[in-house]
Amino acid sequence: MELQFLGTSAGQPSKARNVSSLVLKLLEEINEIWMFDCGEGTQHQILKTTIKPRKISKIFITHLHGDHIFGLPGFLSSRSFQANEEQTDIELYGPVGIKNFVMTSLRMSGSHLPYRIHFHEFDEKSLGKILETDKFTVYAEKLDHTIFCVGYRIMQKDLEGSLDAEKLKAAGVPFGPLFGKIKSGQDIVLENGDKIVAADYISPPRPGKVVTILGDTRKTDASIRLAVAADVFVHEATYGKGDEKLARNHGHSTNMQAAQVAKAAGAKRLLLNHISARFLSKDISQMRKDAATIFEPVHLVKDLEEVEI
Repeated sequence: MELQFLGTSAGQPSKARNVSSLVLKLLEEINEIWMFDCGEGTQHQILKTTIKPRKISKIFITHLHGDHIFGLPGFLSSRSFQANEEQTDIELYGPVGIKNFVMTSLRMSGSHLPYRIHFHEFDEKSLGKILETDKFTVYAEKLDHTIFCVGYRIMQKDLEGSLDAEKLKAAGVPFGPLFGKIKSGQDIVLENGDKIVAADYISPPRPGKVVTILGDTRKTDASIRLAVAADVFVHEATYGKGDEKLARNHGHSTNMQAAQVAKAAGAKRLLLNHISARFLSKDISQMRKDAATIFEPVHLVKDLEEVEI
């Protein structure tokens, strides 16, 4: 499981950063990639990676500001140019209005997709659990921005315990179909009459990973709830230390406020993104150092950077 950041700039692109988009790679888990936001130029960023657009099966939009959605029509159209590959449908989750934006853009540009988009729109009254599969659950909660905006909590369900193959061999169980039965929880009896209790050879279930990805927001308790005990917590840091008033006026957070939220939530790692284009490289380094005085496991991400979870 990895995160890759396709755009980490706030509002407008800079020479070093594109606008908002990131992907959660779940290739080993379910052979899918999930995208979160799709700012202008996202498809260009994908060309610099190993990401295959057809693997992107779900897109989650945090809010309808342009720097988070202007790349959607282009990406969805380019995704259809895979003549030698299987066309697969895509699920699109986002605030009410995202369907109108996408369909109007496609219709007015004469774009015809060879796959279907399944829209899942929500408003303030329909948040909470928005998706559940056999391996993952996704929750959404309203944040505090200048327009309706949400954060997402992606929870991997508990993983099966591992089979102790060496212990089974020592007990006289021949490698083969019997291993599979024990792995599935079935007790067996060997030819010599010995009973093998499956639970004695399988470790307890392992807790799944928790990833929290926020949209734009002021410091708010909703961010803390979404990030409780998260393995990785992605929080915007549009502004720096001392810019609290400016951040509040524009519906954003500082690096220090993001660190305070991560600390309060008991998150394991904090990744800062959505950085104002006015900050230079020397400012970026200082932003990380300042945030680390509150929450040490903090990293300020760059475009195209991959983070293993």
